[in-house]
Amino acid sequence: MRRDTFLKSMAALAAAGALPLSARAAAAVKMMIPANPGGGWDTTGRALGKALQDAKVADSVTYDNKGGAAGALGLAQFVNSAKGDPNALMVMGAVMLGGIITGKPPVNLSQVTPIARLTSEYNVFVLPSNSPFKTMADVVAQLKKDPGSVKWGGGSRGSTEHIAAAMIAQKVGVDPSKINYVAFRGGGEATAAILGGNVTVGGSGFSEFAEYIKSGKMKPIAVTSAKRLNNVPTLKEQGIDVEIGNWRGVYGGPGITDAQKKALTDMVLAAMKTKSWQESLEKNDWTPAVMSGAEFAKFVDDEFASLRATMVKSGMV
Repeated sequence: MRRDTFLKSMAALAAAGALPLSARAAAAVKMMIPANPGGGWDTTGRALGKALQDAKVADSVTYDNKGGAAGALGLAQFVNSAKGDPNALMVMGAVMLGGIITGKPPVNLSQVTPIARLTSEYNVFVLPSNSPFKTMADVVAQLKKDPGSVKWGGGSRGSTEHIAAAMIAQKVGVDPSKINYVAFRGGGEATAAILGGNVTVGGSGFSEFAEYIKSGKMKPIAVTSAKRLNNVPTLKEQGIDVEIGNWRGVYGGPGITDAQKKALTDMVLAAMKTKSWQESLEKNDWTPAVMSGAEFAKFVDDEFASLRATMVKSGMV
């Protein structure tokens, strides 16, 4: 093959995103984070960005935070700005599904391209240190007596801690539509409400409450995982058959080709193998939950249907 023909062929493959990682120049990745700085999606997006650069599959990563409506505002901007862009990524997860179900925004995930699930972070339920309750059994007893008297504090309506509270009620024989859930716009607001005793029980990812648990300002009473986290008992071992993870993943832009989708997926999977990503998992108490391709797309569809069914029963929809 003539050299000029070869170069043209390589250029065409590069443009299509079909070259193997080793043969392509590192990309300039644009990361949409559909949340305000400092929360779980922001931490995930920036940790992934660093890992992409450490894996030498991204030359640079720029971040765009667009919070609001459980991620729907960021999703709308991503749909409009990332069409056909092979280097665009958007952080998303279980909370976005809940937001789409409750908020019914004009955009949805079918308009963008599923790439991979990255992690799952399980929720911990905590009591303020001065609470009259000591255990989840105490909370459940009060819930059965007077559902409205137990104020559950956590993230936005439709968040995993909101759904977990509804599932707990359902499993212990309480009408889930009667739970008194107080939604906060961010982890800082929820933390302040718990520490101030303004809610009965609070829920969030373990990493958000870790320092307060360690200092004794919050008492952990249950985790939503299958196994104990930091020796906190699971809901299941306390006789409440509930397990739910706040998983997070990434999507690509609308209208990218199959070859570009594969190239973007390969980049993300390469990032998962870096030392910096492993350090992020440990630091943030994230459980690795890597899934890609058709398996991930099916998982999102199934999760959407399951969450919707729970939320309808709970009166959230």
